[in-house]
This record gives sequence, C-alpha cells and structure tokens, in this order.
Amino acid sequence: MTFRPIHTRRAFEEICERIREQLALGVLKPGDKLPPERDLAQQLGVSRNVLREALRSLEMAGILRLRKGVKGGAFIREGDTGRMNEVMRDMLSLGTISVRELSEARINVIDLVVRLACVAARQRDFEALEANIERTDVATREGRLLDRVECSREFYKLLAESTGNKVIAMMVNSVTEIHMRFVYAKVASSGAATPRLTDKRRQFLAALRARDVTAATKLMRIHVESVQRMLELDPGSMSLHVALAEVQQPGLHR
Repeated sequence: MTFRPIHTRRAFEEICERIREQLALGVLKPGDKLPPERDLAQQLGVSRNVLREALRSLEMAGILRLRKGVKGGAFIREGDTGRMNEVMRDMLSLGTISVRELSEARINVIDLVVRLACVAARQRDFEALEANIERTDVATREGRLLDRVECSREFYKLLAESTGNKVIAMMVNSVTEIHMRFVYAKVASSGAATPRLTDKRRQFLAALRARDVTAATKLMRIHVESVQRMLELDPGSMSLHVALAEVQQPGLHR
C-alpha cells in the first residue's frame, strides 16, 4: 500500500482521512498492519510527531490498535461495537439527548427487535436464551438480585443478536447498557425486583419459538413498560448521574 504526500496545514486531520479512505476502499482490512512509522511519515510527507498524533486519534476512535515492542506497530482493529455505548453516554453528558428520550427509544426498538427475532431467530438463539433464563432462575432463587440484573443485560443482548441485524444489535446494546444502570441502581438501593421474571421470560420464549409475533410483542411490551413504571416511581434511580456513573458489576455465577 502507498499513501500520497500531504500538502496542507491540517496534516493531522488529513492523515486520519487518508487512512479511513483506504479502509473504505478495502485496501486496509481488520488485522492489517500499517507501514512502519518512519516509512509512513515519509510517504505522507509529515513529521513523525504529527503522524503519532493522528495514530493516537484513530486509536481513540477504535480504528487502530497501537502495540509496542518488536512485533508492535499500528494495526487495523475489528469493529468495536462498544464505541456506540460511549457515544450515547457522551450525548447524555452534553445534553444532546435526555434520559426520557433514551427510555422511549429503548421501548420502541425492543418492539422492532421482537418482531424481527420472531422471523430470524434460530435454534441456537432459542437455546442461548433458554440457558440465560435458567441462570436467571437460579440467581432469583438464591437471592442474588444484582446477578439477576446482569442476566437481564445478557438476555437483551442475546435477543438483539437473534435478529441477525448487527446495526439493530448495536442500537439495542447501547440503550440497554445505560438502561441497566438504572435497574442496577434501583435494585442495589432498595432490593426491588420485577416479580415472576423467570415465568415471564419463559412465556415470552415460548411465543418466540412459536413465531407468534403478536403474543411475543405484547408480552415483551408489557414487561418493559412495567419495568419503566417501577423506575419512574423513584426519580433518583433514573437520574443523569446514574446513567453516567461507573457501575461495579458482579460476575455472573454460571
């Protein structure tokens, strides 16, 4: 691969754009290593300091992984879906979106997910959801309510993946990540938890297996709206502070 020299005052931005351009054209792919720093700086006609600044920026954007050592260098990363979670949190911090908008979006996106999952889910998806429900049941019976919250986080991730649509899965994961912070905070502070959660999950999974869009959508909608009402009874549990706080999550007991 070769890069054209840069003749601009904004060399830093240009370097990032050139590398993104190579990605868009398919010249660079995940796992590829960029030329050595000295060679790349020479090709681009910039100083190594300017190049390093650009590479660090691309690392922060989740595009590159910078490794040190003999076998080090700048490597193209696999797509990092977790970046969307950070963007969502940043938008909350900046006031671009509100907690209310986030909650409304989640309820409606989950509707779409259920409809798609009724069509696209495969046997292995059903089995993964069933195993999750069993772990939820064990956590419930043993009184490990915070572990149960983590089971719920995983449940929605598995459900989103069963649609076979990576974009929708990213959307669900990003809103669920923040939503579960509210649930976690509520359970941790009051011990409140959704009653008969395992039974509700099993009823839903039965409808999903039967490809019954109407029943599955109704069951899930009733559940997510009931959780939302529970949270709204305690405004403190749905504060911006909770959404942005770092949560120490327990490991799941499998």
